[in-house]
Amino acid sequence: MDSLLDLTIIIPNYNTRVLWKQCLTSIYEHTSGITFEVICIDDNSTDDSADMVAAEFPQAILIRNKAGQMYAKNNNLGMKLSKARYACLLNSDTKITRNAFLPLVQFMDAHPDADACTPKLLNGDGSIQSSVRGFPGFLTLVLQGLNWHKLFPNGRVSREYYANRLDHSAEQQIQAVASTALVLRRSTWETAGLLDERFPLFQVDLAYCYMLLKKGYKLYYTPCAEVIHYGSQSVNQMPTKSIRAMHQGFRDFNEHYDYFGKSRIVKGLIGAAITLRYWLKLAEYYAGSDKRVIKGPSRVRDTHAIPPR
Repeated sequence: MDSLLDLTIIIPNYNTRVLWKQCLTSIYEHTSGITFEVICIDDNSTDDSADMVAAEFPQAILIRNKAGQMYAKNNNLGMKLSKARYACLLNSDTKITRNAFLPLVQFMDAHPDADACTPKLLNGDGSIQSSVRGFPGFLTLVLQGLNWHKLFPNGRVSREYYANRLDHSAEQQIQAVASTALVLRRSTWETAGLLDERFPLFQVDLAYCYMLLKKGYKLYYTPCAEVIHYGSQSVNQMPTKSIRAMHQGFRDFNEHYDYFGKSRIVKGLIGAAITLRYWLKLAEYYAGSDKRVIKGPSRVRDTHAIPPR
């Protein structure tokens, strides 16, 4: 491919028109020093999101899905259409406050061993939102499902799963990260592969990072850029359905990736634990005041920072 751009920014959307507009406005306002394209993929929204992009951001490439394709397929389509050396998988509920993409491209250029990288994520109030994760053992995952980290914020779950000891001021190699703002090298998706479409939405980033790790690819965290992330604005629209889909993602990961081995007995035990976790999370949703689907220990409620309609 002749004269590749530096970066393709891929932003899927489902019914987050106001946030999507804010995200796109921030990109075009702050991005300079690189050549880039923005691919907007609307997943059959009902809030006129696609019409907003067509009217207010004609420079963006707009794809209108006639039926919902979900996260993995939408991002894969964006990477297939990319005309750049790198692609950033970016959530629609993010905001760029500085020229974040230039230092991310420069980081990848300066680190040829980096197959992917992620920037520092911030909550709407400016606090750090940790999206870095580890691949822990069985006991740690069971404790995480029981909200052990809420009782012991510096305990085993926080250390091994939520990576709470990560130095957010230092670039470093990591095991896994949420794909909120994930920059991939073209050779990564062309050789390692695209996102696993057996995971339509939940755990697709977990599966992709695990696949990269097993194949020897390197994923980095870098503080050279910051992105605000309001968090889970699409999945919060259908909370109980999302909680169910999240745990189905865990079951699929257990089945397809043999994380705890190939034994059917072990997989059955893991499946039973996931079912228990699902019912606990559902009970927590109905009994608690915080109705967000995803609410890790560093995620604060950011609704005050969302612009008015």
